[in-house]
This record gives sequence, C-alpha cells and structure tokens, in this order.
Amino acid sequence: MNRKKISTFDQEMKDPIFKKDFEEGYKEFLWSELLVDLMEEGQKTVRGLADEVGLSPAVIQKLRTGKQEDLKMKNFVNIAEACGYHLVLEKGTHRIQIS
Repeated sequence: MNRKKISTFDQEMKDPIFKKDFEEGYKEFLWSELLVDLMEEGQKTVRGLADEVGLSPAVIQKLRTGKQEDLKMKNFVNIAEACGYHLVLEKGTHRIQIS
C-alpha cells in the first residue's frame, strides 16, 4: 500500500479551532509584515511615521509587531500615503482610488 504522508500542519488544519486560530493569527502577521514593508520602502522610522500620521509611536510599534488588534481605515490610508503609496480598489476593469 502506497499511502501519502500528511504533514503535521495539514493534520492540525483539520481541527476547526486550530484552523480558525491559525487563520486569525496569520492575518495579523500579514498586516504587520505589510506595515514593515511600507515603512522600509518609504524609509520611515517608527517615530517619524507616527509624527507624520498623528499616531503615537507605541501604536505604530504595536502595528509592526502584530500586537495592535485593530486599525481604522483612515489610519491605514494615512500610513500608506505617508510611505508614498496610493490605495485603489479594483474589481475587473473598475477602479476606485481611495487616496
């Protein structure tokens, strides 16, 4: 019999509670990685970005480390703009510029 081995991760992902917790944690990780990349591309420090967007350095640092659980859309748009980005919603050929 030639059985395909299943990884430990795949086994764990079959558990609905583990899967839900993993997916939530992964989303937080992606947000923090996105912020780190935005700041690197925009050559921003925690303090410099905080001053520019009107947030405390502690909030920016919490966002960078994934410890900040929520972020207002307005603050995200301001952070993206401060780092030189413009946000766009796109569906098919329809585009709406946010910033």
